Amino acid sequence: MPKIFITNESAHPQTFKVHGWNKNRNITIPPHSTSTISAPDKSSGAIIALHDGQEGEQAEITFNGFGGNDFIDISNIVGAGGNLTIQQQGEPTTRKGDPLFMQHLRAAWSKAPQHVKNELKGSVFTDKNGKAVRIGPIKDHPKLEEFVRSFADGKTYIGVGAWNGSPGNPLDNAQSSAAHGTKNAIITYSDEDATPGRQGGNTAHRTLHENQAHMADHVLGQQRSAQHGAAEDLAAPNPHERAEQHGPGIDLRNKSGKACTYFFYDNYWNGNGTAGANFDHPLKSVHLAAHASHFVPLPATFKGRVQRGTLIPATWAEFQLDASNDHAAHGDISLQQGCDGAATIASTDGSHRIGGFENDILTHAPEKAMVKRKDGMRVLASTMGNWMAGPNEAAAQWEFKMVGQKKAYIKGGSGTDDVASKNQRLAVTFF
Repeated sequence: MPKIFITNESAHPQTFKVHGWNKNRNITIPPHSTSTISAPDKSSGAIIALHDGQEGEQAEITFNGFGGNDFIDISNIVGAGGNLTIQQQGEPTTRKGDPLFMQHLRAAWSKAPQHVKNELKGSVFTDKNGKAVRIGPIKDHPKLEEFVRSFADGKTYIGVGAWNGSPGNPLDNAQSSAAHGTKNAIITYSDEDATPGRQGGNTAHRTLHENQAHMADHVLGQQRSAQHGAAEDLAAPNPHERAEQHGPGIDLRNKSGKACTYFFYDNYWNGNGTAGANFDHPLKSVHLAAHASHFVPLPATFKGRVQRGTLIPATWAEFQLDASNDHAAHGDISLQQGCDGAATIASTDGSHRIGGFENDILTHAPEKAMVKRKDGMRVLASTMGNWMAGPNEAAAQWEFKMVGQKKAYIKGGSGTDDVASKNQRLAVTFF
């Protein structure tokens, strides 16, 4: 029986109307949380976001339809008030929907001439500042359909498509293309970027930001190329780095028993409580021998993470070096995108703050919590899910038991100690 994983990446509870499953009962998903619905094989239905009681964007699904394939799409025919995407579990190329639909709507609305806004009165709803917050049904308003096609054509169902003798719009019809066999479905809702796999944490990576055309294997190929060609040679430190060793950066330490290359990823973008995680363009990489350490200078603008290698699932040390409120460095350890070993993050300004953990939580982890990574390593799975798989509750429960939310982000965006260092420099240790 396939499952539907519905993740609410927003900062508020989000209610969805459910047609076809869950006894047709609505569900309300808390912020930064995931709900699961079981769906009988060959069943069809829809998950519809509600905004002020009005139907908006919806994910439509048929499991194991024609040719044994799933058919999934995102439709805005009855309205919109948030961003929604859907894809098959482990199949990012099947993704449908515009993850930034509302941002594109607002940009188009702000540029629209007054006569267009007059024509769309009663179809585009705004707040007191004139910002578009919701649209009504497109199917009943040709002018609204024309407006929405100006920024979302080919990204979502806008018109009614081929129906009742009408050929429909070819770009709408393409939304009904078959997926790859039948698999679990991953639906992601967000007020920001609805690309699957949003992250919690107080510094970075609230949202996993893939380029739309990425395939996991393609990304892996790029990352392997980076790993073989971008690592710094630490046998002879750069004299310019010596001069920078009192500036912003990371004291990086490898306390494991083997050499490792560590990759620093600067976010694609940073917003109000959100960030777009970077998976394919590391800013730099550093190779450390076993039990070696090295200061890694970074621009004060850096907001992102460092991890072992380039693959996920992996333990992330998330940090920024110059926070806007106090100009200090802030960081944490996150296990939301998996765990490939222990790590800590600590202040270096004498305040003796530290987060993370040093104990081995992999060796005796339950099998249900583990996955085999592309490099063959057995690691703890993602607790929040991403484009490769849904959230792994067994991994989350094991990490709550062995580490706890206070020491590392396991689920959600709160409850983990913030490690701050006034000198814009943090110490990150991998075990």
